[in-house]
Amino acid sequence: MARDYVPIAMEYIRQVLEGEIPACKWVRRACERQLKDLEREGTDEFPYWFEPKLASRVCRFIELLPHVKGEWARERKRLELSPWQIFRLTTVFGWINQEGYRRFKTAYNEMPRKQGKSSETSGVGLYLLTADGEPGAEVYSAATTRDQAQITWKDAKQMVDRTPGLQGRFGVATSSHTVYVEHTNSVFRSLSRDQGGNHDGLNVHGGLIDELHAHKTREIFDVIETGTGARKQPLLWLITTAGFNRAGICYEQRAYVTKILEGVVQDESYFGIIYTIDDDDDWTDPASWAKANPNWGVSVNPEDIERKARKAMTMAAATNNFLTKHLNVWVNADTAWMDLQAWERCGNPALTLESCAGRKAWIGLDLASKIDIAALMVVVEDDDGGFTTFGKYYIPEDAAEDGRNQHYAGWARQGLVTLTPGATTDFAFIEEDLRELASLLDIESVGFDPWQATYLATRMLEEGLPMIEYRQTVQNMSEPMKTLEALTLEQRIRHNGDPVLTWMMSNVVAHLDAKDNIYPRKEFPENKIDGVVALIMALGRAIRSEGDQVQPSIYDTSDVTC
Repeated sequence: MARDYVPIAMEYIRQVLEGEIPACKWVRRACERQLKDLEREGTDEFPYWFEPKLASRVCRFIELLPHVKGEWARERKRLELSPWQIFRLTTVFGWINQEGYRRFKTAYNEMPRKQGKSSETSGVGLYLLTADGEPGAEVYSAATTRDQAQITWKDAKQMVDRTPGLQGRFGVATSSHTVYVEHTNSVFRSLSRDQGGNHDGLNVHGGLIDELHAHKTREIFDVIETGTGARKQPLLWLITTAGFNRAGICYEQRAYVTKILEGVVQDESYFGIIYTIDDDDDWTDPASWAKANPNWGVSVNPEDIERKARKAMTMAAATNNFLTKHLNVWVNADTAWMDLQAWERCGNPALTLESCAGRKAWIGLDLASKIDIAALMVVVEDDDGGFTTFGKYYIPEDAAEDGRNQHYAGWARQGLVTLTPGATTDFAFIEEDLRELASLLDIESVGFDPWQATYLATRMLEEGLPMIEYRQTVQNMSEPMKTLEALTLEQRIRHNGDPVLTWMMSNVVAHLDAKDNIYPRKEFPENKIDGVVALIMALGRAIRSEGDQVQPSIYDTSDVTC
């Protein structure tokens, strides 16, 4: 007997918002978004309608499918959706636009392991193949590797093979590589980067992308997304746990989801939800574990989580694995320096440079590489003794076009970085930005490392900018680096949520010497930290006092001409 799915979803929303079900802020925001949408349904500002029959149909379809793994498969049980799954499915599939087509084109689902996501995703794929009313539907289970891509697809194939009713009702059949419906010319296949061949020319109705955090490049995501252009109601169903790579396609999508849920960005075609712990939760506290694991006590065994938590508390090497896989917390290097949750709490997208006009400011320049990222960081004094920071980043076009740096091009499209022509950074762009900043702010000093910047510094000094040599030694970097960490924990360093700087911050590893001095380092060449280095330099100039170890430049006391 089919259940009444929409009331189950509404009851889940109520229990989350009233605190009866433990949930992080992103889950609460997703619930609040659904309620708000229902209140403004069919209005001029929101021309969408929620259809309970469509919302329930996908749930009813999935619950007719069998388990294909584990004890429940041996007992020949059918899938039974939990309320949190019903909420997501009814929301994604229940909304239609004025033409009667599905509102949501992308659904981002981030959660820890063992939530039953493979079976659910297989069910979504089969629904899109057979019951979504789409002639010639092409559905793809996509991942970075063939084995990963075939997990969802193989589950779907076994579901079909074990369900004669599904075969008879929809005419669905299977072969060694395809699940298909011959009379509608519809197919369901796996797709991966390592399969080779040309992936162009796909006409995607359903794209199921698993473990998005493991995608080192945008290739598969872009192939699937661009392949949906000819469809009226395609769906990208993205499933992932948290990961380490904050420059990848997954974290890009996650950041977009958080902006939608915060109300910073409006995108009515994009559904997103993130199951994790809140920033101020103690991850060692058992009370937080159920918050991150929506299938707690169903497919998630509390005793197993407790055992792994104890190991993570006593073995530093196991901590990050527990945080990412079981609490869905994004981390970076094993010895990462900055508390990124504290850093992100300091972000405010409403902050602008223009709002700081006329205030006292310091600038740091890290121009160590002319073939990759150069960074200019501004630190502006606040009334409470803290600081607000803004960043500008410069990348040669050739570096942005390198396939290993695809996030550079994405940032350029968003206006977050400046691309300069050719294979090396054109410092003329930096000089022009310095002039504009000088007209906007009361610049106390511009700190630069002489390694690459002497010529630029000479030119700017001639134009009246206070250029101060700032060598990147342990002696000069340690104190402002410690200050930056303290200001972050006290929320007295503010930023505008700059994703480039956050990525760089996540890449910083602190090296501690015998005298407790620290210095910013990176573990891998691709983990750029230029913006953080420039920020430390700017902050070093801002907190400088008499007797500080930062020595004045020769430009302070000499007449310099070209």
